[in-house]
Amino acid sequence: MLRDRTAIVGIGQTRFAKHLEESEKALACRAVLAALEDAGIEPHEVDALASYTMEETDEVELAKAIGAGDVTFFSRIGFGGGGSCATVAHLAMAVATGQASVGVAWRSRKRGSGRRPWTNTAQQLPTPAQWTRPFGLLRPADEIGMLARRYMHEFGATRDHLFNVALACRNRANQNPAAIMYERPLTREMYMDARWISEPLCLYDNCLETDGALACVIVGAERARDCRQRPVYLHSVAQGLPAQHHGMVNYWNDDPLTGPAWTAARQLWKTADFGPADVDVAQIYDAFTPLIPLSLEGYGFCGRGEGASFTEGGALELGGRLPINTGGGGLSEGYVHGFNLINEGVKQLRGVSTAQVPDAATCLVTAGEGVPTSAVLLRT
Repeated sequence: MLRDRTAIVGIGQTRFAKHLEESEKALACRAVLAALEDAGIEPHEVDALASYTMEETDEVELAKAIGAGDVTFFSRIGFGGGGSCATVAHLAMAVATGQASVGVAWRSRKRGSGRRPWTNTAQQLPTPAQWTRPFGLLRPADEIGMLARRYMHEFGATRDHLFNVALACRNRANQNPAAIMYERPLTREMYMDARWISEPLCLYDNCLETDGALACVIVGAERARDCRQRPVYLHSVAQGLPAQHHGMVNYWNDDPLTGPAWTAARQLWKTADFGPADVDVAQIYDAFTPLIPLSLEGYGFCGRGEGASFTEGGALELGGRLPINTGGGGLSEGYVHGFNLINEGVKQLRGVSTAQVPDAATCLVTAGEGVPTSAVLLRT
């Protein structure tokens, strides 16, 4: 079992911006070195690496650039934001089984100043996209917009529920000097008057386009006690790919609204000592606002179809039933395929978040719902 056998002992990040001059490789190295410095671990001790298949800086180049020693484990996780927590999970397994002793996970991305993947019309469409893009679902926003419309139709969710999500993330970003939306408030009037991106999703239902990089360091529990920072233990980890899944739209499932989160959640809670009611704070992947109610249901915080109503009454705010995305998340801090949610979870359990939940001892971090996904439970 992996329960509490490894811990995150270092986190690092660059600043977030619409445009940064440095290359993705340079940003990756800065984030990794910052995380190692935070942990008090020398680069030559790193012997395990994990990132995303979409990462443009490969293991060989990163290892050389930071001065790593012999690397005995390396992996990459597919499906964009669905891979964020899985990078940490793979390193936890490697360290817990003796394949490595110091693991580094990272993500570096220049999406704010780079091109959009779906604009490459010369590239042949992958098989799933051949059943969506010719019919107008060109971007992830279009696909999630369709799921959101179905959710509204079946369960009575409204734009006010989506606004609750956007507002909670923006309020936390307003407290976070590192967030792109720091000191930039959001009002209901602004939200309701915003331009459509893909109806029913408006501008504020969509994540930011961001340049930046983040990293974290994982070691065994015994070594973690001697590191510079208070260890944050990896209590339970999971990945989820449901049967007959079709990315984003779930066309072939009996119920398109029960996505990969449900599969990941069953595995996550099965190996945990506590359940959803015991989670003090959550960092839930928020590339789009509808992913929050869908994830709340998938991870068991409420019943089927109750995710929208769960957001009412300030439930997602500090002091609410389940404070979420306390750094601002992908909607208002920065969008780097969800890795900032991992680092924010660590900050919460260290007690150093800019929007600290008092006495937080447990945190759920999730990767992208709608695609093959992953999740991790952190604890002090």
